[in-house]
Amino acid sequence: MSIAETATDAGNMHNPSSAAGSGGSGLGRRSFLGYVIGGTTLVAAAELAAPARSEAVIPSLPQVPELYDLEDLQTDAALPTSALISVTINSDGTASFAIPRAEVGQGITTSTAMILADELDLPVSKVKVTLAPARPELMFNQLTGGSNTTVSTYTPIRVAAAIARNALLDAAAIELGYAVARLRTYEGLVEAPDGTTIGYGELAQKAASPDTKQVEVALKEAKDRKVVGRPHNRDDALAAVTGQKDFSMDLDVKGALPTMVCRAPTLNGTPRRLKNRKKIKRMPGVKDVVKVDTGIAVRARTFGQCIDAIREMKVVWNKGSAEGESDQTILAGLRRAELPMVVPNVPILAEQIDADFAFAFRSSAALEPNCAIADVREDSAEIWAGLKVPILAQQNIAQAVGLRQDQVKVNVITSGGSFGHKLFSDAAIEAAKISQKMKKPVRLMWHRADEPRQGRLHPMCTSRVRATMLGNEVLSFEQRNTSVVTDFSHGLGEIITSTIDEAPTDVGKALGGLGFSETIFTLTQELPYNFGAVTQLLNETDDRFNTGSMRNIYSPDTAVASELVIDMMAKKMKMDPLEFRLKFIKDDRTRACLEKVAKEGNWGRRMPAHRAQGIAVHKEYKGATAVLVEIDTRPSTVNRKIRNAVTGPRVTKVVMAVDAGLVINPRGLEAQMQGGFMDGLALTLTSSCHLRNGKFLEASWDNYFYTRQWNVPRKIDVHIMDPGVDQPGGAGEAGVPASAAAVACAYARAVGKVPTAFPINHGEISFKPKTFVPPVPKSPTNGLKFTY
Repeated sequence: MSIAETATDAGNMHNPSSAAGSGGSGLGRRSFLGYVIGGTTLVAAAELAAPARSEAVIPSLPQVPELYDLEDLQTDAALPTSALISVTINSDGTASFAIPRAEVGQGITTSTAMILADELDLPVSKVKVTLAPARPELMFNQLTGGSNTTVSTYTPIRVAAAIARNALLDAAAIELGYAVARLRTYEGLVEAPDGTTIGYGELAQKAASPDTKQVEVALKEAKDRKVVGRPHNRDDALAAVTGQKDFSMDLDVKGALPTMVCRAPTLNGTPRRLKNRKKIKRMPGVKDVVKVDTGIAVRARTFGQCIDAIREMKVVWNKGSAEGESDQTILAGLRRAELPMVVPNVPILAEQIDADFAFAFRSSAALEPNCAIADVREDSAEIWAGLKVPILAQQNIAQAVGLRQDQVKVNVITSGGSFGHKLFSDAAIEAAKISQKMKKPVRLMWHRADEPRQGRLHPMCTSRVRATMLGNEVLSFEQRNTSVVTDFSHGLGEIITSTIDEAPTDVGKALGGLGFSETIFTLTQELPYNFGAVTQLLNETDDRFNTGSMRNIYSPDTAVASELVIDMMAKKMKMDPLEFRLKFIKDDRTRACLEKVAKEGNWGRRMPAHRAQGIAVHKEYKGATAVLVEIDTRPSTVNRKIRNAVTGPRVTKVVMAVDAGLVINPRGLEAQMQGGFMDGLALTLTSSCHLRNGKFLEASWDNYFYTRQWNVPRKIDVHIMDPGVDQPGGAGEAGVPASAAAVACAYARAVGKVPTAFPINHGEISFKPKTFVPPVPKSPTNGLKFTY
């Protein structure tokens, strides 16, 4: 069934006030156009018209995301090619759908199957959702990011499913001898008034059309849904926890032996020569050794043998991109590039709060390391990897190995996490280069030590806030973020270039002349308070680092800074932090989230010394998230001893409320929010990378302190709000900013001082750095000694 986001009124999803059915089609409010595609079995597709919009009219000056945000941009980019994606009804009664997005643990294969099942009247177990390979004809319709998958695919998937169901009914009417209006569908069957049934599988070929034809279809009403909105277990959960799920490194590709790379001791250093090549070639299991631009690659029978070979390599290295630099020097460079504040003239009695925060480099490495399988021949190449932008990966690989794009086949494999990493095809490109030089298939895996030291990091940044108040009113709120350059070469930049003219005129004026980073910052940052003149601006400097848009891009740092200042403003006005937020909150949906966590979390209850509550809210992706936490900073907690652990403060209670619009799978959303909280907690308290003399010290998870079990509460209460809308919002990243901010606010109240550097433990190094030469540690042989 071709999945396309199309409709005469579905395209108005960005602008609820737009008239349904505009454009002279004569279709009703819930009517859509699509196609039954010619073929031997039933294939249906949706047609997506460009959205009609009216100019937003808001009494106060709106921020750009209130008119047009990153969701709108990505959805608009997908419009022209939406009709090229199809879902098929098979002769065995199942439905097949290749989603042009990447499954990286967020559960989109499950939620997509639920959407299809509901509209088709088919059991979820009979809907088979796979990942589409790179399809160049889809252009910008094959990028997974910005919490946009369900937002942009929800309507076209439903349209395609509804068209297929109607075609099945038409075929069944002929077979059963009844009018379509007298038939009903359920559980993959069509039933006649006399009780006779016929299965979808029997009808699939009969419902097929020899020619492609345009049809009109109406979607189900909300009251008729039986699957969407009800909790459903992940379709891959059992396979994942029992080790049966196949990731890239599990695939059996003939001849693809384990391959790893010896990398430079300093950031982005390049190899000049390998001094002991003959010795390495003679080592047990070693098959091939080649030099590539990123290091010295070795292919062997096992990964352990690759590690042994890397540890013995004597390499002469060229200098890296940040020789001699440290956290302090990079931070000083950011300070020099900071944009000035501009506050309007205010009466002399006004009060002002100035705050300045710094955020360290952080790794966004997923549980699955960077990896890819590549088989590059003279006239073709095939790649297997977890890729969120496979078309761009295909183009980059073709360029890297000197082939045409159509000579490169890219298979998208389910990933064990992403957090921004899988937007880039670093491992896939590197694997292709190595395979070409070795003339053999390779199974490339980065060592854990490679990722924080040479991989992509969330950039260091500062965030400065100036708030001006008069009496009990806020006159202005200015925020200036200054960041190391964020790399948007993964496709979002191209989407901006080609699609931004779809934005409303006022938005286009606001974005005119901005670079990629500044545009994305402007499209995502939305302060949900009436604070008079509000400006949030970004400036980026220093492009020597490997960076990426870590989960939720700029929002966690921005929210931590702004919400801490909001607590400071409340204190200045002698108001409770919750009372202050409710006084200035802009919209009812965000207010409802805030009130929900306050009620369920018993906000304002008395807390012992060194313990406190914190509350924060964040608005983005067509929805809102509020978080309440309680934190324990007592010395007995902070200094508790756990073997090989970094402990520190402990969050003891978490209550979250999320408004993500129409929720497809509440169970999946709950899991997303819990994971988002873990990310936010780590960003505020523990996780960062230290730069010293051009080298990042962290190497693997034992000294990169992501959230650990001993620092989290036993239970996270997630409340899913029902805003009464019929359109999904983005949820994959929604839980991170408010979580990071709530933890920061709670910590500040517990210790009686607002922290200005994050994570709060970044000032100390709580581990002994691993060696840089050799660049990887020995393979462990005593793992069982560290189990509990």
